[in-house]
Amino acid sequence: MPEPAYHYENVLVEISDGIAWVAFNRPDKRNAMSPSLNEDMRSTLIELEGDDRAQVVVLTGVGEAFSAGMDLQEYFRDVDKAHPSVQIHVRRVNAEWQWKHLMDYSKPTIAMVNGWCFGGAFVPLVSCDLAITADDAIFGLSEINWGIPPGGVVSRALAETVPSRDALYYIMTGRTFDGTAAEKMRLVNTAVPRAQLRDAVIELANGLKDKNPVVMRAAKIGFRKSRLMPWELADDYLYAKLEQSQFLDREHGRQAGLEQFLDEKSYRPGLDAYDRENNPIES
Repeated sequence: MPEPAYHYENVLVEISDGIAWVAFNRPDKRNAMSPSLNEDMRSTLIELEGDDRAQVVVLTGVGEAFSAGMDLQEYFRDVDKAHPSVQIHVRRVNAEWQWKHLMDYSKPTIAMVNGWCFGGAFVPLVSCDLAITADDAIFGLSEINWGIPPGGVVSRALAETVPSRDALYYIMTGRTFDGTAAEKMRLVNTAVPRAQLRDAVIELANGLKDKNPVVMRAAKIGFRKSRLMPWELADDYLYAKLEQSQFLDREHGRQAGLEQFLDEKSYRPGLDAYDRENNPIES
């Protein structure tokens, strides 16, 4: 078993074979996100970004839940009573890790939804690059049932991934849905039986580990940024990302891939990456 990599009260981090397993660790609260958990998550993501042992980051939860959303007592009621400066800080930290940092993360991220996923938990779920869920995991936007609309940027996160008919149906009814339905509406990439969940995530993560990390970041950030641009701006921006990746890439992956394909005839583009281990161009 991998050993804990960092020591936080509300987040468990283990690193094994290039995969950092980051788990919300409040199982008694179904991993509801509190101000202290948000502080721990912000620090965790910052540390992992500079940790060479972690090539892929997996976000999940301890116990039976991914996350039940925001902690109603600690995040809302207690903060509502605090000084406005405290409210501003709490909301800033929440946004910093849940979408500002996570969406722009330099390493590939996978959400592993192992159970309950409600309300505010949709934001880090969508902010991860990819997502795999247990087919019997339960999702829900229950806010309408207790008198408020979805909080924060939950609705924006849904608009990023889910067709409007599906999003509005669950926002307006407060009904729950399972992992299979989440896959059908493209909230996640795939749903698998619970017993196969970890293995499915490891298989996906291992495939990501084979790719050039500089090019990987350029590709995913390029997609996220350009999708909201006019075509003319996207054309200029994506060529700039291409040139930036070539400048930053110490492996010279583009040159190596072309040489292995055109000159050595040792590589055929497809599902596999070019041979990074036997790359004579690397400096």
